[in-house]
Amino acid sequence: MFVTQSTTGASSSWGCHPWKGKRVAYFGDSITDPNHKAANRKYWSLLQEWLGITPYVYAVSGRQWNDIPRQADKLKAEHGNEFDAILIFIGTNDFNAGVPVGEWFTEQEEEVMAGIHEQKHMVKRMRKRMCMTDSTYRGRINIALDKVKRMFPGKQVVLVTPIHRAGFYLKDTNWQPTEEYRNKCGEYVSSYVESVKEAGNIWSVPVIDMNALSGLYPLMDEQAEFFNNRDTDRLHPNNEGHRRMALTLMYQLATLPVF
Repeated sequence: MFVTQSTTGASSSWGCHPWKGKRVAYFGDSITDPNHKAANRKYWSLLQEWLGITPYVYAVSGRQWNDIPRQADKLKAEHGNEFDAILIFIGTNDFNAGVPVGEWFTEQEEEVMAGIHEQKHMVKRMRKRMCMTDSTYRGRINIALDKVKRMFPGKQVVLVTPIHRAGFYLKDTNWQPTEEYRNKCGEYVSSYVESVKEAGNIWSVPVIDMNALSGLYPLMDEQAEFFNNRDTDRLHPNNEGHRRMALTLMYQLATLPVF
């Protein structure tokens, strides 16, 4: 696919990239928020430069999965269906806030009509139903994806896992330990990452595992160069960190259609 290689590390010509020239809505938190100052060239602006993607960015710093329905409503109000895809990159703030992971489903026995090599008749079977609760992480994901897939049934929706996180020490009331520590509900960040991956199968949406594929690992001092501040902020990638994420997304998105 590559024709020439630019100084950014991206191809200057992706003639057959399926996302070239598309209009993409970006939902998320501070890593995507255009107003956050850790980087002045966000991953989505690099994709705009490299692939000609028109970005519609609705991410807001500090937001959690329960904000995705609001972001979807804003996209609908401003662009209707005049866009091509949605990318959702969020979850690290749910971990930091100690939102319980919860369950995907509840189960109960119900009657249902069935006929398997026999005349159909009423039988009792266990049935699962989606947990739709704002009080758990998985419930929030269920609510968000239920809304997005109903509101935009023909659009490609892509989930992106949270990246690794080290310390963020802004002030006494916003002092976030590294991912080596459990949060206040007793979970490691890996539980929140894995839940996003599980959501892909549950909701039939592709997942890009940025946690694994980006190579960003801020717990090492040697990797601090990819983050905002080696001493106070290894949560937010800097320009070089965003370049790495953008390259990862460019290659991963090349495997996915835009419907």
